[in-house]
Amino acid sequence: MTADIAAPTAAGFRWPRLKVGRWLSPLVLLALWELGARTGVIPERILAAPSSVAVTFWNMTISGELPSNLLVSLGRAAAGLFIGGTIGAALALAAGLTKRGEMAIDPPVQMLRTVPALALSPLLIVWMGIGESAKIALIAFACAFPIYLNLYNGVRGVDPRLVEAARSFGLKGASLIFHVIIPGALPGFLVGLRYALSVSVLILVVAEQINAQAGLGYLISNARDFMRTDVIVVCLLVYALLGLAADFIVRALEARLLAWRPSLVEH
Repeated sequence: MTADIAAPTAAGFRWPRLKVGRWLSPLVLLALWELGARTGVIPERILAAPSSVAVTFWNMTISGELPSNLLVSLGRAAAGLFIGGTIGAALALAAGLTKRGEMAIDPPVQMLRTVPALALSPLLIVWMGIGESAKIALIAFACAFPIYLNLYNGVRGVDPRLVEAARSFGLKGASLIFHVIIPGALPGFLVGLRYALSVSVLILVVAEQINAQAGLGYLISNARDFMRTDVIVVCLLVYALLGLAADFIVRALEARLLAWRPSLVEH
């Protein structure tokens, strides 16, 4: 039996309805996990109990160890996302706005996007060493393609009748691009940004295994050496929360930037 808890509405915003039954199975799994760990069915070296993970999370937080390393990881992900997103957006606009740009840019981009980003890590290490540059470049490479593909399709998908109407009002060149084409392609860009944010977190997990001296990956590497499964689980949970937070940020941007779309207006 499930119960729906309807949250109050304010200023036209409606909170999602919470189905209690959806949380039942995860709670049961946590209880079984705790029971297995306490009874020795699940050895601590295999997987620490949820209660131990919670205590470790609290201790790492109040000691400052987790926040300081989290900031390092966020800096890497943000730098890679910014560089990759900027390159991907610039290439998408250049390829989407002109036929010559499409012929020059799209074929090599389509070839490069089939190369697994993780397969580039040895080459990046040879080029840039084992410092921060290789980690950020790996994230940037992986983030560029979701932005490119979705923004390129968004530019190409702008209604030609809308463009012709804008031209009839005297818009052309940069004014046409900034006032018509880019707003029309914005939904595609935001979809690409959502994918890129998720990719940045996924690649961050691997990039931080490359001789990192700080960050969540550094904590995981140290915990692996000392068989601290509680620390490993804490870091994995933080990675998961980063992914959820990234998706929430993009959804909030969509709600604000695309409020003009009829699909987002509640009747």
